[in-house]
Amino acid sequence: MNGDSCLLEGLPPIIDTEVETLVLGSFPSPASLAAQHYYAHRQNQFWRVLDEILGEPLVDMAYADKQRCLLCHHIGVWDVYRQCLREGALDSAIQAAEANDFSRLQAEAPRLRRVGFNGKTSARFERFFTERGYETRVLPSTSPAYTLAFARKVEQWRTLLAP
Repeated sequence: MNGDSCLLEGLPPIIDTEVETLVLGSFPSPASLAAQHYYAHRQNQFWRVLDEILGEPLVDMAYADKQRCLLCHHIGVWDVYRQCLREGALDSAIQAAEANDFSRLQAEAPRLRRVGFNGKTSARFERFFTERGYETRVLPSTSPAYTLAFARKVEQWRTLLAP
């Protein structure tokens, strides 16, 4: 980290009182922060994976429509870190991270019962959620840096959203 690094602020959650499943990433990429849009980097497979599972054309939707579609399927999105220092997009470059305030979930998403972690960095919070009675799944990262075949990612992500 050079001395010019500044503290980055994450994005607000996509959540409402009907959310039953929450997907937690680590922290938005520079592209996502610039766009103020979760998973905005065109090579990230998040929207493609959910498009495949939900049968909704998420990839082609405007961001506001993506958010509404997820909420219609009772799916929320957030990150584990509220703010951090980071140069570039890699999770390994995250420093001085501050966690989001998850105590608000019970009030804001009272129907929440399942939490999926988009990759190993966010999965560091799995114990926190299992101790509070949530069902959890650690999923393969949708980042282009994680090179698991797309079909395998979809297969594993499908387990999060299975009834």
